[in-house]
Amino acid sequence: MQTDMEALLDAALTHVPFEGMNEAALRAGAADIGMAPAMVAVHFPQGGAALAAAYHRRADAQLRDWLAATPPDGRLRDRMTQAIWHRLTLVDPDLVRAGAATLALPQNAALGARLIWESADIIWNGLGDHAEDANWYTKRATLSAVISATVLFWLGDESAMRAETRAFLDRRIEGVMRFESVKARLRRLPGATRLGDMAFGWIRAPRNRNLPGCTRSR
Repeated sequence: MQTDMEALLDAALTHVPFEGMNEAALRAGAADIGMAPAMVAVHFPQGGAALAAAYHRRADAQLRDWLAATPPDGRLRDRMTQAIWHRLTLVDPDLVRAGAATLALPQNAALGARLIWESADIIWNGLGDHAEDANWYTKRATLSAVISATVLFWLGDESAMRAETRAFLDRRIEGVMRFESVKARLRRLPGATRLGDMAFGWIRAPRNRNLPGCTRSR
């Protein structure tokens, strides 16, 4: 059963192409479903930024369900590419563009970065990542950069079936794999493990994945 917040989200999104990802779209959506204007701030206290975040996280939830139900096959790079590509199919470019414009505002920049991190976390978790040390952070930071760059490219891609975006994504994932390969080789060097423990041994993945920026519970 759809909640009041979900109903308002759906109603507001129909106005985003005309109003932008902002409070005007939320107010118009509330009017459409007969919701009192005062309830808009209850469900979306950050206005347009909260609307953008809700749209982003709904697609992330759909991605999490897809990864759990139909995990991609093949090499890690192929599975990672499939996950990111599927995530793009879950959203509308015009709504993403409007959301990006809102999240690019200085007061919303931290939220925008956190949302990308959450997407990267969902993908790594869905692909079976079990890192507990500094790798937990480096993997997500690297993938966050790939996701951000790919979305920006995708928004401007006018090629048939967005083939240029797929090629761009393939190149970026190849870069991630090279980075992971270099890390693996470095860890095999004599004394590398001990040096790593001395320098970064205190770093551990969050035990409580309900902390800000984390998307999986332990």
